Amino acid sequence: MSFNKEDSPSYIAGVDEVGRGPLAGPVVTAAVILDPRRPIMGLADSKKLTEKRRESLAIIIKQHALSWAIGRAEPEEIDQLNILQATLLAMKRAVEGLGVLPTHALIDGNQAPNLMCPVTTIIKGDQTEPAISAASIIAKVSRDKEMILMEEYFPGYGFAQHKGYPTKMHQDALMKLGVTVIHRRSFKPVKQAIHAHKS
Repeated sequence: MSFNKEDSPSYIAGVDEVGRGPLAGPVVTAAVILDPRRPIMGLADSKKLTEKRRESLAIIIKQHALSWAIGRAEPEEIDQLNILQATLLAMKRAVEGLGVLPTHALIDGNQAPNLMCPVTTIIKGDQTEPAISAASIIAKVSRDKEMILMEEYFPGYGFAQHKGYPTKMHQDALMKLGVTVIHRRSFKPVKQAIHAHKS
């Protein structure tokens, strides 16, 4: 389905995800409906912004947007469904959590959840569509904060540094300390750590 901005409906939700690649923690999505009367300067792909800039923009987005919501899928759901289906489920939860019913959803990437409204997928949409950029910022700030908190519950893994991604530090900690309840057991490095500790 093509998307024409000039014919755009009133309530366009941008949807993006963060956390498909990590070995631990949830996949987090956000849906944001921006207010065209209150444009936000500086929106961009969250990965291209500094942590400080992301956090300041997240506050502005939450204050200025018509509606925003977070969706998530837990490690158990990722293991049960696979990461793609869990991501789509989290996206659906984010959109359904909006206080305003969107008339169109713009999804970052080439896969879309089954929604009640029309959907357009946009590859690298977080670089071109402000609403998707806003969603990517909200999702990343939310997930990063959660993973930093996980460092307190599971010291020694380095979650505050790598946020669950498969860095050498993380994989070394897995082999040394074992698997936690927030690890994704269907992911290969986690499977290897489980097997090593059984041995």
